[in-house]
Order: sequence, then C-alpha cells, then structure tokens
Amino acid sequence: MRFFGKTKIDFIGKRKIAFAISIVIILTGIVSLVINKGPKYSIDFTGGVSMELDLTPVKEGAQIIKVQEIRDALTNAGIQDAEIQEIKGTEGKKFILIKTQNLGDMQVKTSTKVINIIKKKFSNNIDDETLIRLVEEVGPKIGEELKGKAILAIFWALLGIIIYIWWRFEFTFGLTAVAALFHDILITIGIFSLLEIEISLSIIAALLTIVGYSLNDTIVVFDRIREDLKVYRKESYGNVINHSINETLSRTIITSLTTFVVVLSLYIFGGSVIHDFAFAILVGVIVGTYSSIFVASPLLVEHFNKREKKLGTRGKKR
Repeated sequence: MRFFGKTKIDFIGKRKIAFAISIVIILTGIVSLVINKGPKYSIDFTGGVSMELDLTPVKEGAQIIKVQEIRDALTNAGIQDAEIQEIKGTEGKKFILIKTQNLGDMQVKTSTKVINIIKKKFSNNIDDETLIRLVEEVGPKIGEELKGKAILAIFWALLGIIIYIWWRFEFTFGLTAVAALFHDILITIGIFSLLEIEISLSIIAALLTIVGYSLNDTIVVFDRIREDLKVYRKESYGNVINHSINETLSRTIITSLTTFVVVLSLYIFGGSVIHDFAFAILVGVIVGTYSSIFVASPLLVEHFNKREKKLGTRGKKR
C-alpha cells in the first residue's frame, strides 16, 4: 500500500539545489565550531561535577531562590565557571542543575563544597533531607578516555558500514552511504554547536542511533536501485535512480513520520534527562531522511555518470 500513491517527483533533477543547501548548512556549523573552538563537551568528557538539587521552598514565608542568587553565592565562594540551569518539575517543584569543573581540592570534593555553600547561604529556604536529587562526578582522565572511545566507536561503525555495503552491493555504494552519514553527523553536531548544546555520552549514543537509522533508510533505497538497474538497462542512471526513490518514497515517509512522532513525544514529555538525546534523534530523523533521498542517491548518479563518460554508453559499460 502506497501512502502517496505512485509519485513521479524529479529528485535527481534537484540534486544541485540539495547539494547547495547541504553545503551551506554544513559550513554554517563548521564556522560555529571554529568560533566556539570545537564542540561544547559535557563533564562526561571534560571531567567535573553535575548536581541536581531540589530548591523548592519548604518553610512558611520562604522566598523562591533565583538562579542569579545561586550564581552569586558560588562566585563569591570562588567557583567562577559553574553552569546553572533551572528545571521545572511536576507539582510546582523547582529543581536546579549545577555543572562545574573539578576544583582540584584533594581534601573536599567539589560536589560537597558546592552543596555546603548552598546550605549555608539558603538555609532558611531548603530542606536538607530532600535537597540532593542527583550527583555525578567524572575525573579528567576518565573524561579523556571516554572521548577517545567515543571517536573510535563512530570510526569503527563507519568502517564496518563501508565493508558491509561493499559486500552487499559494491564499494561505490559503501562510500556514498558513508558520505551521507558524515553529512548527517556534521549537520547534527553543527546544530548542537549553534544552539550551544553540550556533547555528552547520551549524544554520542544518539549519533550512533542516527547512523543506524539513516543507514537503514539508505540501504532500502540502494536495494531498489540495484534491482532497477538490472530491469531498466536502457534508461539513464538518473531516470532509474529517480524511479527507485519514488518507489520507496511511501515507505521512507511513513517510517520517518512514525519515528518522528514517537521521539517528539519523548522530547516533550520525557523530562530533562533525555531532552538533548531526543532532540538529537529528532534532528537525525529529519536529516537522515533528507540525505537518503537528496544526498546518497544523487551521489550515486554523479559517480555513475562520470564512469559512463569514461566507458561510453551504458551498453558498452556492461
């Protein structure tokens, strides 16, 4: 059953426009990365402390603690680089997320020092028993190891993809698939840089998920292209690949829409813990769907056309 019926959209004819759009988005992201001196890493990679505190007033007449008051208290105590974010919980609860680098004090943990400062400054506004909701600490050495392993994980995933598609189709298909995946990852990282969202372990997991999702969609299209190249031997490569994209378009859109709706629900209702992860997946679904149609398949056309010019007609090629 086709969701759109039988379509005859000229995707390949619009490939140069699509390439231009992709280049502009990627370059914008790269400029942002250069200005920001690379991605903004979370404490998962840089090392530091992350604390989620419950600062909901519990005593009668207690005032709501403002983020700026917390920042001033920490700054006056010598903690200059703390990132403070307000998180709204259920039933009027107010949570504060504090992230900071390790202070290098061998006698007192950074988390303990921050909590003591807040307890002393706002003792009339908080409940010591419910104050601490979550504390995470990562050392700088562990952070560097995690960063290296994250890069290796993505590298081996892409290498494995090239080998698999080379075996399943041919080497050119593998290279174009990986080029499309690089396209997806670069755009996602660029968007995160523009929005100043930190790259954490959950985001790395999201990037690997995007790789898998985009690859799955690309392979479906490639499989149809391989079949159609055998059937429509007298047609030009552009026409054949255009036909293949249109044949798989309903499946592509239905899969993307259902995935998008589910992940959007997680983004809206899932809470702060998976907020950035869900956002990365949302971006990945959109970009991955776009790349399988407007990047991976058109790159195949460019390759086949160049090879055809060297060998003559398609008949001579075979």
